[in-house]
Amino acid sequence: MSDAAGSHGISDVSARPTEPKRADRSLGELFKEMTSELGELFRQEVQLAKVEARGEVKRSASAAAAIAVGAVAGLLFLTLASFALAELLDQAMNRALAFAIVAVLWGIAAAVLISMGRKKLGEMQGLPETKRSLEEDKEWAKNLKS
Repeated sequence: MSDAAGSHGISDVSARPTEPKRADRSLGELFKEMTSELGELFRQEVQLAKVEARGEVKRSASAAAAIAVGAVAGLLFLTLASFALAELLDQAMNRALAFAIVAVLWGIAAAVLISMGRKKLGEMQGLPETKRSLEEDKEWAKNLKS
């Protein structure tokens, strides 16, 4: 009975591997539909990439601003505080040594600020939604071919 049911009523894809999925449509119509869908898909992917890129640019600008503000603040602070601290240290040691100690301290402070900004830049990911969506589209296109 299962043999008869398999050949008369129940669809078995492996038994008819060469039958088209849309037999009622011509090859031209199917090709036109596929090109239209692929064009729409491409436009949507470009739009997604633009939206994601804008977000990444904003985050990059924020990180760059933090680095720039840190660098300017470090430079101003280095200039003003260096003289005050060097003059204070000058009372206890050689003047050149006092200025050298102050310069090293502010160099460390500037390095820490720049390192923090670089860390923020390193945490950014390049368009993750677009990558995920393109992988899905690749799978969709593979399934469309078969």
